[in-house]
Amino acid sequence: MSLRAAVDKTKAYLCLECGICTGSCPVSRHRDAYSPRLTVEKALLFSEDESVHDPEMWSCLTCGTCDLRCPSTVDFTGFMRSMRERARQVGESGVCTHADTLAALIDLQRMPGFRRQASWLGRGAKTRSRSSTYYFGGCLPFLDVVFKEIGFDGRGIGNSSVRLLNQLGIIPAVSEGEVCCGHDEYWTGGGDLVKELAKRNVAAIKKTGAKRVVFSCPECYHMFKHVYSEFVRGMGLEVVFLLDLLSEKMGDIRLNSRKTKVTYHDPCRLAKSDDIIEEPRNVLKSIPDLELAEMTRRGKDALCCGSSNWVSCSRVNKKIQVERLDEAISTGAQVLVTACPKCNIHLRCALRDEDCSGQIEITDAVTLVAGSLGGKKRGR
Repeated sequence: MSLRAAVDKTKAYLCLECGICTGSCPVSRHRDAYSPRLTVEKALLFSEDESVHDPEMWSCLTCGTCDLRCPSTVDFTGFMRSMRERARQVGESGVCTHADTLAALIDLQRMPGFRRQASWLGRGAKTRSRSSTYYFGGCLPFLDVVFKEIGFDGRGIGNSSVRLLNQLGIIPAVSEGEVCCGHDEYWTGGGDLVKELAKRNVAAIKKTGAKRVVFSCPECYHMFKHVYSEFVRGMGLEVVFLLDLLSEKMGDIRLNSRKTKVTYHDPCRLAKSDDIIEEPRNVLKSIPDLELAEMTRRGKDALCCGSSNWVSCSRVNKKIQVERLDEAISTGAQVLVTACPKCNIHLRCALRDEDCSGQIEITDAVTLVAGSLGGKKRGR
C-alpha cells in the first residue's frame, strides 16, 4: 500500500492539527520528538521517501488512545501500521527487543515441521483432540523461556484457563499444529507471514471439529476477531474471550474466600479495541472477600503497559510502565491483576526499575480465579 493510499484509507487527511492525539499519547508525554499529529503532518507535507525512513514511526505503541479521542475520527493506529508496512518494503524496521529472541520464536513456528507439545498445559487441565470448543494458547509456553527470570508463568495461565473451562463442563480441544497468532508481525507492518500463520491456525482448529475458539490473550482474540477475515475467507469460527465467558457463568463455580485487595489493569486491545471492561471486574468481584480498588485511569482511559510488538523499547517505555505501577501501588492493593500476558511481562519487568515507588504482586486474572477454585456448585 502506498503512503497516499494509507492516508485515504485511514482518513488521515481529516487531521485538524488540534493536538488532542498528542496530548493523549503516553509516548508524547515523555518524548517530545514523537507525536501522532506530527507523523500525519509529515506524511501529508513531505515526500514518501522521507516519511517511510522516519525512525519515530516505531515509537508508537498502537494503544489506540489517539483513535478514541480524535474529533475527526482519524485511524492513527491503522495509519501507523500502513506506514510500517511500506517502511518494511524498503528495508526499514524497528529495533527488536530481547536480542531478536521473540522474533526468532515466531520464525521458528512458521517452519513446516513445527509442532508444539500437547502436554504443555500440564496436569489438571483436561483437553480432547476433538471438541466443539477450542482453547487457543498462542505463544504462552514460549514466553516462559524468555521471561522465567522475572516470574512470568505462561504455562500456568494456559493451565488455569483450561481448568476454568473444565469447571464449566467444557473440555476443549487443543492442537499441536497451533502457531503464533501473528499479532506483533501484523502491527509492525507484516503481511505475508501473518497470512501464513492465520491459515495454519484456522486449519488446525477446524481439524478438531471446533466451532468456537476461547482465548486468554487479548491480542490473539483481537487478531481472530478483527484481522483474520482479511486473510482467511469464510473462517466460520465464533471467537470468545475467556473472562467474557466467565462473567456470564461465575454463578456455576464455587470459589473459596480470598481476603486480599487487588487492582485491575485494562489491556489496550481488550478495553480500547474490544470494549471488554466490566466483564473482568465482574469475574474478580465474584471471589468471596476479595476487594477491588480501582486506579484513577480505568477502562478506555487506562494507561498502556508501555510497550508493544517487541520493538523499540526504550527509557520512555519504562517511564510509562513505572507510571502505571505507581498508580496501581497508590490504590493500596496488594495485587495488580492483568488480563494480558504482555502487560504482565512488561509491568513485572518495570518493578525492577529504580524509579518505581514500591512493590506489588502481579498476576493474571485467570490464574487468580483458578487459584480460588472450590469445586462445582451443586445442582449442575
